[in-house]
Amino acid sequence: MKTLLFDPFSGAAGDMIMGSLISLGADGNKIKEILESILDISMLFEKNVKMGIESVNVKFNIPDFENARSYQEIENFIKGCGLASDTENDAIRVFGILANAESKVHGKPIEELHFHEVGQTDALADIIGSCIAMHQLGAREVLCLPINAGTGTVNTSHGIMPIPAPATLEILKTSGLEFYGKGNTELLTPTGAALLAHFAKTTLTIPAGKVQDTGYGAGDMDTDWPNVLRTFMIETGKALFRDEVEVLETNVDDVTGEVLGNLFDRLLENGAKDVSIIPATMKKGRAGHIIKVVTHSHHGEELARIIMEETGSLGIRTIPTKHRYIADRKMGTVELEINDTVYQIAIKIAYTPDSGILHISAEYDDCKEVSKITGIAVREIIRKAQTKARDKYE
Repeated sequence: MKTLLFDPFSGAAGDMIMGSLISLGADGNKIKEILESILDISMLFEKNVKMGIESVNVKFNIPDFENARSYQEIENFIKGCGLASDTENDAIRVFGILANAESKVHGKPIEELHFHEVGQTDALADIIGSCIAMHQLGAREVLCLPINAGTGTVNTSHGIMPIPAPATLEILKTSGLEFYGKGNTELLTPTGAALLAHFAKTTLTIPAGKVQDTGYGAGDMDTDWPNVLRTFMIETGKALFRDEVEVLETNVDDVTGEVLGNLFDRLLENGAKDVSIIPATMKKGRAGHIIKVVTHSHHGEELARIIMEETGSLGIRTIPTKHRYIADRKMGTVELEINDTVYQIAIKIAYTPDSGILHISAEYDDCKEVSKITGIAVREIIRKAQTKARDKYE
């Protein structure tokens, strides 16, 4: 199975992602032709050497002045470009990730937002070009090692902000991408974070397999290390993907249902992969609960602390380095037309290379939003979306 692996040891930006994909084998000339036909830009991509590593540097010549764009203007523009449907849907979803992050950070509805940095023509080019490149390479699975986001502060249209910038941090939080901070500069941009959040899922290790090719995308800054984004195309065979997790467990017998419900939410918000709260009979016949949390090991200490804070438990059992086998997963989209309005719904697809599709599920939050707008029951929206997804992907 073709697996694309991002190794963002020096962070990621939109142009670095596109450059690394061109270096890996995407057709840079075709991407240039498409982007120059839909945007008022000229695109240059050329080989560059960063501290001894040859990489592809992507540059755009754009107008000196541009107005900020609303999310709806961006979406309408992308829909009018005549792109392939999967590329169009991916680009809109990436901007949707950016829009939701900006909305949360600024406390404004998406409809009231106007994008400055991420609404500019170069951001449109980075995102659309990267989406085209991803489809050209045709990886069955996309993984991302923990991202170096950098440290310090950065100048934005809203003033000086800490790194990761607020929108970048919000994307990292909601996507579950793992990150760390090293180097006194901004290494991960909101655009780079949104692209990785849309296409990739985190892995803590390089999967076993045969490396078919490597690519390097050049960053703009000169740093004390090679400022490049490294990518691999790996043939990983037909095995199920292997993951390493830690299981936290404790027993409680004096905690209310409301406290347990709040604990459940906090654990998931802070990196838990799964949470189970199981009714049980404790010593002396007391009614209680067994709390089990599945997480990656680097979240274990923080989640144990949260359990202690919320429940008063004096100790948390840890079962380290449990291996689990998980099906390959990818995201897709379907369109539902209801009352002459088209709604996009994200679809999660679980599959194995040898058995094909195992399960298709519609993204609940998208279905819930369509249900609120249309008045149709959410379970009916889910049914319609999953039926359409099966027709499209099976």
